[in-house]
Amino acid sequence: MLPLSLDLTQLRLALIGTGAAAARRLAWLDEAGAASVIVFSAAPSPELAHVADTRLMPHWPQSSELAGIHLAFIVDPPEALRGALAAAARAACAIVHVEDAPMLCDVHAPAVLRRGDLTIAISTNGAAPGLAAELRQFLGGILGPEWQGRVDELKALRQRWRRAGAGHDTVRRLTAARLIRHGWLNKGRGTAANDRGKAITERGGGSCR
Repeated sequence: MLPLSLDLTQLRLALIGTGAAAARRLAWLDEAGAASVIVFSAAPSPELAHVADTRLMPHWPQSSELAGIHLAFIVDPPEALRGALAAAARAACAIVHVEDAPMLCDVHAPAVLRRGDLTIAISTNGAAPGLAAELRQFLGGILGPEWQGRVDELKALRQRWRRAGAGHDTVRRLTAARLIRHGWLNKGRGTAANDRGKAITERGGGSCR
């Protein structure tokens, strides 16, 4: 599998489903910044209808309606329809994800931990999605909400360093030195972070601001 981060503001998406699982998947897409999502459902639950609002098409998609769709998420339609819906979306050249049906998928949806611009995606290639969810919770306890501000700080520093003429390797070294100085990577790592910090300092990164 090839992990990628997609800019969903540039893509057209279709969500096909009926109930709570489809509503959760739509919220997941909205959180990821999806700008264009069409929701198809012949029998939407009140929850899905509320979340979808004007994006809801109250029927299963026709082939012509899937033209131009880049990604299609098939969540919880009647099981007898899943294969046909997946085939129709794939025939329209969409990349297809079918919830709980790895054999029908072109991609697997990871468990996602978000801290502002920091996004951590955890995938088991569909083998054990429950494990991915547990690992997300575990990492969430290590990388708390404070990481949103830390990423913002490093983003501003990176821009300053690049304006000063720093190249990729220098920015990487300065970033690592900043992490070590503040002890942001120490949690659960024992003395390894300190050892790395000494190495960075010896390379000249320790005195940078």
